[in-house]
Amino acid sequence: MAEILKNQVFSKEQRQKRNYLIHLLYVRKEFDDCLLLIEDTLAQVNELSEYPLFVKGHIYRKRGKITESLTLFQRAARLNPHNVDNLKQVGRSLFLLGKHKAALDYLEEALRMGHQDDWEIWHNKGLCLAYLRKFEDAKEALLRANSIQRHDSTFMQLGQIMTQEEDYKGAIEVYLEALEFSPENPEMLTTIGLLYLRMGENFRAFDFLGNSLTHDPTNPKTILAAGSIIQDHSDMDVALIKYRVAAVKTPNSAQLWNNIGMCFFGKQRYIAAIACLKKALYLDPFEWIISYNLGLVHLNTGHYASAFHYFSASINLKPDFPSSYMYLGMTLARLDDTENACAAYDKAIEMEEDMLFHLNYSITLVNSSLFDKARDHYEAFERLFQEADEETRKGDKDVADMRAKLKSVFA
Repeated sequence: MAEILKNQVFSKEQRQKRNYLIHLLYVRKEFDDCLLLIEDTLAQVNELSEYPLFVKGHIYRKRGKITESLTLFQRAARLNPHNVDNLKQVGRSLFLLGKHKAALDYLEEALRMGHQDDWEIWHNKGLCLAYLRKFEDAKEALLRANSIQRHDSTFMQLGQIMTQEEDYKGAIEVYLEALEFSPENPEMLTTIGLLYLRMGENFRAFDFLGNSLTHDPTNPKTILAAGSIIQDHSDMDVALIKYRVAAVKTPNSAQLWNNIGMCFFGKQRYIAAIACLKKALYLDPFEWIISYNLGLVHLNTGHYASAFHYFSASINLKPDFPSSYMYLGMTLARLDDTENACAAYDKAIEMEEDMLFHLNYSITLVNSSLFDKARDHYEAFERLFQEADEETRKGDKDVADMRAKLKSVFA
């Protein structure tokens, strides 16, 4: 088809026919033939035809040639500076190249040309402002876009900005509003579920994640989140069945292998747990929670030197997580380094008053025959234990057993 009108002398009508053929080939996604026709057309008109340049820019962008597409859209804009579509595409290509300030200038120019009711301009302006971390202006632009025409992508971006600002309730309200228009959008349902999970509302989170899985039962992100809730309720076998489905789609997900490893840890299959966690660590060596979990497994299996290595790595990656210091203290105590163990416990307690920190610190001090200091931490544990709710006090049998043993020591 690209050869049909080749080498003909152009009239205005023939140019329109060429543009029609270019459009036809483009919408059919016959990009190679489309490019041949575009090149011939541009050669006939000395590169001075707007529409072939415009379509060529789109094809290049689809093929990942963003810089070349930018040049083509800019040439089209120079031929017809009053066509707002050219400005929008220049702005889009600049955005994809990470030049958000320059993209914003083109979008502002499009607005100054009188296109105040164009959803796409306001949406892209919001994206640029978000990347420039001007969150209030970005939200205003995205809300303006939604007032013109509601789109899931605008709602998603607005929710992401609120999530970055840690306004989780506001983000959930935005997503719930979006669900009124797209009640079967699995991505939206999953995002709401993850936000409820972050807020600690596991039951509501599971409702939305379950609803998402009914529409897209093989979504790895949803499966991972739902599996983690099931795992938290100690139903390891069901969680592993869920993870098996996700592993087909995302076999190189560090988070997935981390969760699988902790499922095996919960089933006391320690070799399998370590193998899965080490695979997760290989896939993402800078994810602190993987090193932390490897430390837990090695501590549980009596490999204290390995546990020390992984807890130290976890603390280096995330120094503001107090439980890491507590477990590091327990590990150092097992390695007979009481002085550094006490320093680790002190750091954990300095960061957070937790009854388990005082309980384990007291046990370590008793084992080191430092009874006076051990009594102080036992009393601090008792105070926090009495302040805790009924469910927390009865939730862990090991805590009750150790409490009874320490009570007999200090009786």
